[in-house]
Amino acid sequence: MRLLLIEDETALLDLIQRSLARAGFTVDTAGAAEGARDALAASRYDAIVLDLGLPDEDGLVILKDLRTKRDTTPVLILTARDGVNDRVAGLNSGADDYLLKPFAVDELIARLKALLRRPNGALGVVLEAGNISFDTVGRTVAIGDQTLPLTAREMALLENLLRRVGRVVPKRHLEERIYGFDDEVTPNSLEVLLHRLRRKLAGSGFSGEIHTVRGVGYLLSETPA
Repeated sequence: MRLLLIEDETALLDLIQRSLARAGFTVDTAGAAEGARDALAASRYDAIVLDLGLPDEDGLVILKDLRTKRDTTPVLILTARDGVNDRVAGLNSGADDYLLKPFAVDELIARLKALLRRPNGALGVVLEAGNISFDTVGRTVAIGDQTLPLTAREMALLENLLRRVGRVVPKRHLEERIYGFDDEVTPNSLEVLLHRLRRKLAGSGFSGEIHTVRGVGYLLSETPA
């Protein structure tokens, strides 16, 4: 799951980004409205965390522009504006949730997961293929009754393949969903990650297989070819 975090306080932005990454999210960041607009034009996000007090523009303008374009990406406002009128303005502008500073990072993560569990959201289901199951809320993977330890990126790769089981997932799509703008990505980063995932799946008795479709992408099947 890929998030856009828009926050102008550098220390807070770094803290939130690290915490969200540990929770399994791929996180792009922007410290101002201009960078946020560039990110939104370049990528699709599962959710947005939006500070209102940006240095170059009020965050509500970004939110209103999104909704004017019929962009329904869940938006959680994160701000120090604690007046009732401020909260009403944010929600009326199209925000899905509103969290006041100071806040607990665990609450922020819980609220994001709640947003993503809504109908048509990215969370709230258990993905299954063959003898593997992926709890998208608890972020756990099991093969039979055995929990499979995976890194955050291995888990992100597996999740994207499971969401399209039996279909070819383009390499470019996987790279966009797994790696953020600031990540160092080499031409074979995804192949190395896939090799590690395949090895772990095979070592744990996965009944299916991940196939390489040369020049296109990858396909997860429930049974071996």
